[in-house]
Amino acid sequence: MFHPRLAVSAFSASLLLAAAGLGATSSVASAQDVIRFGAPLPITGPLAPEAVKQQQGYDLWAEQANKAGGIDVGGKKYKVEIVYSDYQSNTPRSVQTTEQMITQDKVNFMFGPFGSGAAKAASTIAEKYKVPMLAATASSSQVYDQNYKYLFGTFTPNDTLTTPLTQLVKAKAADVKKIAILARNDLFPLAIAQEMEKSAKANGLEVVYFEKYAINTLDHSATLSQIKSLNPQWVFVTGYTNDLLLIRKQMVDQQMKAGVVTMIAGPAYQEFIESAGQSAENISSASWWHPAEQYNGKDIFGTTANFVKLFKDKYKLEPDYAHASAAVCGALFQMAIEKAGSLDRDKVRDELAKMDVVTFWGPVKFGANGQINSLEPPVFQIQAGKPVVLFPDAIKQGEFKLGVN
Repeated sequence: MFHPRLAVSAFSASLLLAAAGLGATSSVASAQDVIRFGAPLPITGPLAPEAVKQQQGYDLWAEQANKAGGIDVGGKKYKVEIVYSDYQSNTPRSVQTTEQMITQDKVNFMFGPFGSGAAKAASTIAEKYKVPMLAATASSSQVYDQNYKYLFGTFTPNDTLTTPLTQLVKAKAADVKKIAILARNDLFPLAIAQEMEKSAKANGLEVVYFEKYAINTLDHSATLSQIKSLNPQWVFVTGYTNDLLLIRKQMVDQQMKAGVVTMIAGPAYQEFIESAGQSAENISSASWWHPAEQYNGKDIFGTTANFVKLFKDKYKLEPDYAHASAAVCGALFQMAIEKAGSLDRDKVRDELAKMDVVTFWGPVKFGANGQINSLEPPVFQIQAGKPVVLFPDAIKQGEFKLGVN
């Protein structure tokens, strides 16, 4: 029988994905010497690939914190324990899971579930119990419009991705006049598509198509055929990894060609690039972080380069923004707790609210609504099977290329 709630320590967390249905509980130290962090994740269901990324980021941070002796709370060291739970890619279940973690598993602090929709829903519970929650993958402004005190997020608003992307295309591809936008009908993908529409119109582009597709749609052929008939020079598609791989395959099947094809958020992930193969070439995208960043942080990871090295050593792959955001959420909690010198939730919340610090992720400062407002997210393009940063200039690795078959 499947048990959706699983509590595992940072050291046994790797068992989670291999045996999600078995249920397991372990601790890293006696209860009074442990800080427990709740991490609801979509371990099963269509969003499972995203869960892997967040878990890897959390686990790397917990491992580093515990190797250093734990989190210093007023002169006493506490080990990190992460309580994982599978909400099966179901947003209402993520809300239930969050409440169970707070009331039954007695976690001290919460990581938000994956994505803007689930994070917004679950934040209501964290607010109810006055438990600080750090959301690693929630960018939509609608997540932060509730005037909550206990919710914080490490993604800048969606327009910080679409605006520089649009300006780059306009500068490098003057012939692009028409754009077609296709969005997964889910909070983050739809919100970023709407921001893309605003950015396109503000920069003089004609939006010839804007439609939503339902979650779990498997056949996009009719939609793609309609887009093809409109002959847009730019096709912009939002969704998650599995959605975008499927849409890209069906675009190839229909021999759709455009000067610019942008997909958010899949191309930031190595598994998207590998699965799409040649069809990933020249697809553009944007994200909140890239391994090319060169920050010298005050967090446990220190430099961006050190984080990348530690991640590669542990997982044998290049980290992407989802891994890094999860890891920095742990690091930020650690910094806030140590600064507060206490596990008192209100004191830790206050330290997060006034935080102004550089980390391996970049400069971190939260706005009045709890959303980070201090980053300049990179725009990139898949070239020769690798993401190449095009913006900002400080970490630029190449030039924008036209033409996607």
